[in-house]
Amino acid sequence: MTTAPHILDALKRYPDGASIDEIIKILGLNIEKRSLQRRLFKLKTQGDIIVTGKARAVRYHLPIQTETEALSVALTDLIPLTASSKQLLTNLAQPIQRRKPVGYRHEFLESYRPNIDSYLSQEEMQLLAEFGNTAKLDQAAGTYAQQILNRLLIDLSWNSSRLEGNTYTLLDTERLISLGEADDSKSALDAQMILNHKDAIEFIVQSAIEIGFNRYTIQNLHGLLANNLLPDPEGPGRLRTFGVGISKSVYTPLGIPQLIEESFDLMLQKARQIENPFEQSFFIMVQLPYLQPFDDVNKRVSRLAANISLNQHNLSPLSFVDVPDHLYIQGTLAVYELNRIDLLKDVFLWAYERSAARYAALRQSLGEPDPFRLKYREPIRTLITRIVSQLMDSKQASENITDFATQIPETERPKFIEAVETELLSLHEGNFARYWIRPSEFKQWKAVFNSSSKQ
Repeated sequence: MTTAPHILDALKRYPDGASIDEIIKILGLNIEKRSLQRRLFKLKTQGDIIVTGKARAVRYHLPIQTETEALSVALTDLIPLTASSKQLLTNLAQPIQRRKPVGYRHEFLESYRPNIDSYLSQEEMQLLAEFGNTAKLDQAAGTYAQQILNRLLIDLSWNSSRLEGNTYTLLDTERLISLGEADDSKSALDAQMILNHKDAIEFIVQSAIEIGFNRYTIQNLHGLLANNLLPDPEGPGRLRTFGVGISKSVYTPLGIPQLIEESFDLMLQKARQIENPFEQSFFIMVQLPYLQPFDDVNKRVSRLAANISLNQHNLSPLSFVDVPDHLYIQGTLAVYELNRIDLLKDVFLWAYERSAARYAALRQSLGEPDPFRLKYREPIRTLITRIVSQLMDSKQASENITDFATQIPETERPKFIEAVETELLSLHEGNFARYWIRPSEFKQWKAVFNSSSKQ
């Protein structure tokens, strides 16, 4: 009997496709064409092969590697992934037709016992505590975030929006948040998304003592993040009353309002009972998007809600610096479709370490140099020096960085732009000398950069 794997192996020898006669020849078996055609038709309906041409010109091909699959392969080298996470990526790379449709499993939430069960191991929680220590642990809740608020507003607003496909750059975001200037070349939706993040982050930081894992906090957090973004003006802050689907997924969330409300309350109850702030943070990142309690904007709510416990304990925030959007999305899909947290946890652990490093000025050690910045040290230096010496304002600088980045390999271009913009925003009186900039030049440029958009 000719099995599907044998046929697929045979097609690997024909990158441009094979005729049915060529397939029979390479299989080396005595099989009727009609039988083979039936098996090929089944492989086609499963999405395992592609058929082109008609009649005698029909050819059978293996699917070309999709962009998603290519990204999975490329990005596994960026974040250390466990073997189980890599297997999840393989499973999720299958065509949607081959993935089993699933609905919400209440037992995934119901079976979790706070402080008995844990998504994070003791070793992982200890490591996160070392990363997040800010020397402010004994002070009033929110003290640390208040001190870095200006930086946090830009970092978290941009990175969380970027994970939703927002097209604003880091400099665009800084200009919008600090100066109120939107980029006319980008959509109003993108600007609204970022401004909503700003309001939501300020709510978390300014109300650190009053908020928590309760209805008031999470529903108002959604209200801020969804402001002016939903078709229904009453949608922001309101629990969902109708069924929804998940794009590019076989997962269907709960559709009965009463069950959504009951699960929402149970999720918050369990979250409140969790003692470890990192476990609390990751729990809400897993369970809130899985429940999909709101019409939309659920993942954004989970990312900001993940900072509630960190802020209350004066730990370094989670701003999702450098997190590849594809791995984050696939990690979330693994929760949706398989109730597996492995991949999302790998992303969470790596993301927190990177975020904590962003605010490393208050730590004794900065750790190892960033290999990417080391690789592009000279281009970054050249570009920063040019921007300052030519007294570019923030808009001119953003355009110049984008133009310069065309010289960088396409796969590394977004990261290069972010690295330059981050470095530019971090310049101050105590560190600009490394770019061979005179004090008078820096003073003139800083004045132009900070105020030109207001003129």
